[in-house]
Amino acid sequence: MAVWVIVLVAAAGGAAVALQAQLVGLVDTRLGTLEAIFLTYGIGGVLAAVLMMIARGGNLAEWRELPSYAYLAGAFGLVIIGAISTSVALLGVIRGLLLVTLAQFIVSALIDQFGWFGADVQPVTLQKVAGVALLLAGGWLVLR
Repeated sequence: MAVWVIVLVAAAGGAAVALQAQLVGLVDTRLGTLEAIFLTYGIGGVLAAVLMMIARGGNLAEWRELPSYAYLAGAFGLVIIGAISTSVALLGVIRGLLLVTLAQFIVSALIDQFGWFGADVQPVTLQKVAGVALLLAGGWLVLR
């Protein structure tokens, strides 16, 4: 796949995160955190199931080959949406997503360093540490 396509896909994903954060923050404020999670996974789950069944012709045999810890992705998704909807509702989109993103980078570095959950080991270098430090410094400026 061409690099520019990957960049566009990643940019679309980033835009979707910001848009979804605002919308689930709105739902959280008006209805509650659990309702924001339900809205995300209720509608998203139905759409994903329909698309998955169409794409796979109803054949889901490969699911049995996944390591058991892979199913934690669904639970972590609940945590993500709950954290985003609550933090955005209380702090605003930029501050809420900033805190989620900073934590995401720190945990990502640990996953890469130690190869957790089947990740390829990619050592944390001084350059990566400096990058995360700059993100933290930028985060501090945004939160002030």
